[in-house]
Amino acid sequence: METSRRTVIAAAAAAGLAAGTVGTAHASTGGRKPVKELFGKLADGTKVYRWSLENGGTRLKVISYGGIVQSLEIPDRHGHYANVSLGYDNLASYVAGTTFFGATIGRYGNRIAKGQFTLDGKAYQLSVNDGVNSLHGGAKGFNTKVWDIEGFTSGSDVGLHLHYTSVDGEMGYPGTLKVQVTYTLTRHGDWRIDYRATTDKATVVNLTNHTYYNLAGEGSGGIYDHELHLAAGRFTPTDSGLIPTGELARVAGTPFDFRKAKPIGRDIRVGHPQLVTAKGFDHNWVLDKGVTARPEHIATLRDPKSGRTLKIATDQPGVQFYSGNFLDGTLVGPSGHTYRQGDGMCLETQHFPDSPNHPSFPSTVLRPGQTYRTTTVHSFSA
Repeated sequence: METSRRTVIAAAAAAGLAAGTVGTAHASTGGRKPVKELFGKLADGTKVYRWSLENGGTRLKVISYGGIVQSLEIPDRHGHYANVSLGYDNLASYVAGTTFFGATIGRYGNRIAKGQFTLDGKAYQLSVNDGVNSLHGGAKGFNTKVWDIEGFTSGSDVGLHLHYTSVDGEMGYPGTLKVQVTYTLTRHGDWRIDYRATTDKATVVNLTNHTYYNLAGEGSGGIYDHELHLAAGRFTPTDSGLIPTGELARVAGTPFDFRKAKPIGRDIRVGHPQLVTAKGFDHNWVLDKGVTARPEHIATLRDPKSGRTLKIATDQPGVQFYSGNFLDGTLVGPSGHTYRQGDGMCLETQHFPDSPNHPSFPSTVLRPGQTYRTTTVHSFSA
């Protein structure tokens, strides 16, 4: 464990012993057994559970509806905890919501143009839920499913195995897809996501997580002063429907250049046509490393005020940076504060949007006998 992380955890423990108040708590360098509790019931009576994990100073709460990250707590430089993920304190808001707060996304993260693609000479029509396009798997994607979850401990790690089977034809996708998503908290406090999937027919797959981050704490205000670094020299420009044009444009000389860390808000109001179309940043960055056998560091997000820092490593070729452009002040988080434009942001590790319709993009095709595997690691410090 790096020295700064160890120091913060010790400070968190001391703060908890001294105060015993909300926002400060005992931090543990050893994992605690996952805890399961009832979170709510769906209209048909289906029970939804919340699982709580704690390890290495990081606290994670996940609900079985949508495999949603309902809370992610990490300490600041003084050891004070805050929930740095946007979301709700009740099931009804998640069911009614359209923002994908914290959700596991599938079968295909991001957009597919007109909800259509052709595979092995056969055309498929998907559920359309974003104008004329399909977004994040369709109207009833994986974010709306109740996942089977089992907790585990493995050595010094704790975690959850999430399982869901998507039947052939669901939301228009071919093949029965068996999915396992594993959330692990390591003894260092890292949050690791491992995705696995198999199919009985050729299909397309692009799984990701849609957590909205505000490292100052959810409901605390905007993220425009957060400093972001992305290891990407190109991005994929989009049309008016936020569908990639197919170009891999250079970021140099544009507001999309985050190769050196800069505040998110520095260039967000610049009248670049792509920013006007998306009402901010909502684009896929083409990672310099490409597809890799193991996760490699690709992004760093830091809140200067709290000192909280998030580093992301992935084996995927892209990351979608979304600056919370469509948060409109009508949604209320667990802190009781409303979420306005720019109050949270996403870093979704993924393959490129609309890849099934762009042969030049890295392939998202999964065939019988193959196993879809991808891993993303989130590391926290202050």
